[in-house]
Amino acid sequence: MPSFLSRLPLYVRSSGLTLLFLIVALNSGVAQNSAMRLPVDPDPLVVLTSAGEVTFSIEIADEPLERQRGLMFRQSMPSDRGMLFVFPTESRQGFWMQNTPLALDLLFIGADGEVRAIAPGIPFSTASISPDVESQFVLELLAGTAQKVGIEVGDRLRHPRIETAGAQ
Repeated sequence: MPSFLSRLPLYVRSSGLTLLFLIVALNSGVAQNSAMRLPVDPDPLVVLTSAGEVTFSIEIADEPLERQRGLMFRQSMPSDRGMLFVFPTESRQGFWMQNTPLALDLLFIGADGEVRAIAPGIPFSTASISPDVESQFVLELLAGTAQKVGIEVGDRLRHPRIETAGAQ
């Protein structure tokens, strides 16, 4: 027995598909202009500073689309929260702040968990943030957090995702 759609004239079926694609495209566009929220990882990220340990709750961006979107469109974030970007291998990473209203600290971290560079992220800037170091992880925190809690280049981070990378 022919389906209802197969009995409709071709131009109606095509128009229906066009409408469906248009609705999906419009919905995707709306989603791309809203903040991405990833689940908070159950394991805290620990930074070993000269003043002691500092812990953060983190969201982990480890898929290409997650790394691309990051904290875009995010209007606020708790001071004890961050986003850890996980890359497949160590290389020179580059970031920009387009569509990101939050001022950020970007910590570039090697596979061994060592902070190799700290750079500021200026809201909405399209300038490249790419220190001349190789890193496998980048941690984004609210601007001023690194200085406030005493995080410096050479400090170490502990988290299962970082420890797994260092073991490889």
